[in-house]
Amino acid sequence: MALPHARATFPDVPHQEHPQWSNWGGNQTATPTYGARPRTESEVLAVTRFAIKEGLPVRVVGAGHSFTPLVQTGGILMDLSEISGVTGADTTTGRVRALGGTPISAFGEPLWNAGLSLSNQGDIDKQTIAGATATATHGSGIGLGSFSSSVRGARILNGHGEIVEISESDVDELQAAKVSLGTLGIVLEVELQAIARYHLEEEITYPTWAETSETWDRDIKNNRHYSFLWCQGEESAGLYELPTPDGLSMVNRSYTKKYNAVELNENTDLSSVEGARRDRAYRIYAGGFGLPFHELEYYVPIEQGMEAVERLQELIRNDHPDQKYPIEVRFVKAEDGFLSPFQGRDTTVLSVSGAPGTNYWPYLRDVDALLQDYDARAHWGKIHFLTRDRIAALYPDFEKFRTVRAEFDPNGVFLNDHTRSLLA
Repeated sequence: MALPHARATFPDVPHQEHPQWSNWGGNQTATPTYGARPRTESEVLAVTRFAIKEGLPVRVVGAGHSFTPLVQTGGILMDLSEISGVTGADTTTGRVRALGGTPISAFGEPLWNAGLSLSNQGDIDKQTIAGATATATHGSGIGLGSFSSSVRGARILNGHGEIVEISESDVDELQAAKVSLGTLGIVLEVELQAIARYHLEEEITYPTWAETSETWDRDIKNNRHYSFLWCQGEESAGLYELPTPDGLSMVNRSYTKKYNAVELNENTDLSSVEGARRDRAYRIYAGGFGLPFHELEYYVPIEQGMEAVERLQELIRNDHPDQKYPIEVRFVKAEDGFLSPFQGRDTTVLSVSGAPGTNYWPYLRDVDALLQDYDARAHWGKIHFLTRDRIAALYPDFEKFRTVRAEFDPNGVFLNDHTRSLLA
């Protein structure tokens, strides 16, 4: 009779057994067998090879800003926050290298000192660069792609326990690695294309919906960054902690954000006035949300954006008047990653949220059903209802991605139930 397998000793790497993990929004939890926090690349390698030998799946956790079960595992949950830092910035080429656990907030100062900036950022800068690129996290601006669009190379620890260097000459591998949901392996380091450093000037306004729709095309075209949050109720703005003028009703108004590049003298021209700030780009981008929420974010072709927003407004008014979170609307340039939700089309982004602890599922399901009329794709890190069949229909290069994924991780070391159901 075969004897039961005796598990080998865990590597000499900081870890816990059966830790409790939850994400920022509080809607995802996990209790892995081990939670590991390696301090060096060699320790990441040791933990991964231990997992392969012992038959334990591995998932990597970043800042925990995803609302989907991307990192849940009963195996090893690996925290790469110690594998962090900008490792190179070439002023001539604009190429920047950074370790996978580097938070977005850590890029600003070293890049600025090298004469560079990230071309765009989102509302939150706490995510790690590996997590942000794995899910095509983005900001707003129809001339600007997501974080993933700037990826030009990566070093990945694959399911064979080998480190693979991907460059621009590895065409399919790079397009798969740009947005991978962490299923190719562990991203140890990425290379990004940055641009010359720049300052931004902010303009916050509060137009009615009639005014927003009238200037829709001009605002998208004429601003480096343009986005808005349409408010359906008096309490809507407060749910996202949006500052609004005293006495102004925000019902059927848009909290509108415009940012444009300007030349500034840092000794005389900077401003911290709310709604009219002027500063280095990375300082203007920095912000985020304090109050937790649970978000769904879908993407429709730019040409159908306004129609989709107005139908979503009617859905809220007629069928879900109890839902008070604003509709956030942004814009993203087309790009080419196999699993990028912006692949091949300029995109209007529509985000809605539900209050933690409430039954928002009927509302989100109705949003999903409505936006299927527009071949909507979804943010990989936010609540969605995509299935493998729907993904295959929406992504022309889905099978190319699956082929690369199978080559990198044929035994599914880096899969969990969620990613396996979608991609394996």
